[in-house]
Amino acid sequence: MGFLLQIFNGLQIGSIYALVALGYTMVYGIALLINFAHGEIIMAGAYTTVFAIQLVLLEAGLPFYLAIIPTVVVSTLLGILIERLAYKPLRNSPRISNLITAIGMSLLLQNLVMKVFGANARAVPPIFEAEPIQIMGGTVAFSTIITIVITVILTVLLQLFMKKTKYGKSMIATSEDYGAAALVGINVDNTLTMTFAIGSALAGVASVLYVAAYPQTYPLMGSMLGIKAFTAAVVGGIGLIPGAVLGGFILGLVEALARAYISSKLADAIVFGLLIVVLIFKPTGLLGKNIKEKV
Repeated sequence: MGFLLQIFNGLQIGSIYALVALGYTMVYGIALLINFAHGEIIMAGAYTTVFAIQLVLLEAGLPFYLAIIPTVVVSTLLGILIERLAYKPLRNSPRISNLITAIGMSLLLQNLVMKVFGANARAVPPIFEAEPIQIMGGTVAFSTIITIVITVILTVLLQLFMKKTKYGKSMIATSEDYGAAALVGINVDNTLTMTFAIGSALAGVASVLYVAAYPQTYPLMGSMLGIKAFTAAVVGGIGLIPGAVLGGFILGLVEALARAYISSKLADAIVFGLLIVVLIFKPTGLLGKNIKEKV
């Protein structure tokens, strides 16, 4: 049962990596931008969850999982604000300018939260209070099951949105060619903003699920989580929705099994070692395809 429990733990944290990686992979696939401030959106979402519980839900006697509503709203608005203020003015600039801006925005948000709320960690009360579920003679936390289920549902819905809706198809067209998309009547600016909004909304969901699993929030919490999620996107094939989810699950499983059976101190090194191995043998990621560019 111990091994099975570690598998579920790996799928739980892998689900969170997958949701965050979806934001990275969508923004990169459509805007060709690595949004290093994405981890700070998760941090802002976690603080929103804490304050929503303490100031509203606790006083009203409502279930704590309803904090997901204000968290998703705040995360989405923050993502749109970052895109409009930081990235839109640099849309036609060299990519290095966007990269530096993304790193600067990440540091700005970290230090702003540290200044306003302090550097100390804040405890988060249990969000899902249901009884553990019995599986094959062992117990698995309800939050673990709900995290995995929500990730699978959101992934399927996102795929359907991209393939079946007018807005999803406009995002795919924009990712192929900005100029051609504009010529056929697609508003490229709005499409890019919508991409950031969807990715940030997924980060908001991920932040609630993350503090449900690890009940504390602090200003630097988004840094390592964001780096691992970006690693997951690269391992699976950045720019691909199924690749981000596959990479998230693989990284989560590798991390959980490494912590349980090898060394908790070496777990992160093993995770990033996996990235190196994948890049050596499959530079485009597990689901990526090699595309030759004509010079």
